[in-house]
Amino acid sequence: MLDLKLLQKNPEVVAAALAKRHSPLNMRTFEELDNKRRELLAQVEALKAERNRASAEVARLKRNGEDAEAFIASLSDLSSRISALDSATEAVKADLADWMLTVPNIPDASVPDGVDENDNVEVHRWGTPREFDFEVKNHWDLSNDNGGLDFERGAKLAGSRFTVSWGWAARLERALVCFYLDFHHEQGRTEILPPLMVNRKTMQGTGQLPKFEEDLFKVADWEYYLIPTAEVPVTNLHADEILDEEALPKRYCSQTPCFRSEAGSAGKDTRGYIRQHQFTKVEMVYITHPDDSFKYLEEMRRSAETLLERLELPYRTITLCAGDMGFSACKTYDVEVWLPGQRTYREISSCSNCVDFQARRANIRFRPKGGKPEWVHTLNGSGLPTGRSLVAIMENYQQKDGSIVVPKVLVPYMGGQEVIEPTK
Repeated sequence: MLDLKLLQKNPEVVAAALAKRHSPLNMRTFEELDNKRRELLAQVEALKAERNRASAEVARLKRNGEDAEAFIASLSDLSSRISALDSATEAVKADLADWMLTVPNIPDASVPDGVDENDNVEVHRWGTPREFDFEVKNHWDLSNDNGGLDFERGAKLAGSRFTVSWGWAARLERALVCFYLDFHHEQGRTEILPPLMVNRKTMQGTGQLPKFEEDLFKVADWEYYLIPTAEVPVTNLHADEILDEEALPKRYCSQTPCFRSEAGSAGKDTRGYIRQHQFTKVEMVYITHPDDSFKYLEEMRRSAETLLERLELPYRTITLCAGDMGFSACKTYDVEVWLPGQRTYREISSCSNCVDFQARRANIRFRPKGGKPEWVHTLNGSGLPTGRSLVAIMENYQQKDGSIVVPKVLVPYMGGQEVIEPTK
């Protein structure tokens, strides 16, 4: 959520940010609501002043033994009018608050202009895509040969975009989780195991609600939502808290299942393991001092890149343009892994600095020494999702005979297994 004072005193800054994001919102709605709120408040204050004068006159008349009935009647009328205006004011305030919850974050000055993914800017590339001397297969064809991912039974049990992992595939995903968490422990991050269902307030704190309700799975007859990412519960760990300045930064990691309806992805990645309704991801979440957040964004990005380097998977890193950036983000890096079966790079990590946007929504502050509480900055980043990692390993490490080599760094986590042999 943006600062109300910024919206009131510098509406041109917000208008420029909305234009840069190519948002359909405009400041006219805010100005109309805020002006109405101010008008109603002025009317209420004027009537309260009139009521105070009438009350004083009633007291004077009674002290002098004079008739005060007319003023008493006017007091009743004034109180009714004030009550009605108070109700109208609260309604306008609610409309204003609802509008503010739909306004995206302001892009950082370093974020490139652009409309969509075609305008994103590559900032780093690592590794050379492997040259194959045989016809490269997609991961779903490799899975047919090796029996790891069962899309048909996933659809039978739940529906499309659900998958059953068998044997080596299930073990390899578990190996990835352990490898990723061990790495994050090495980096000094605290592991969190949060609830997989959260309430509406928690979803609102990180920006999923109210704008993106259709992307969420809601539990029927309960005010609970399945988490789309560990970012939601872990960021909100400190909702409505004031942290000590010395306690910053808070650097967390968390492995959870994630649940997404993919409402806006009709027709995209309907085949395979890329875009699922349920998937596992290891997430990084930071809560930092405002002065340090962009430094920690670079640290978070570098961690995601390092994991891919240790897996020896080629990748590139891009800075998202303003039009392609997420709702809560001020600046985002996407790390994209090379998939030879699709002959393209695909997103595997997204690392974002949300500055004070989520902190204002979730009411997370810190107290500087001798000062008043200030808003923290929040950051989040994938480190990494196991499903897309598995896809990248299958496609990059495939062999001519249909086998799949296990990345060296994962061999200890696989009980020494170095090759996944074809079963067909």
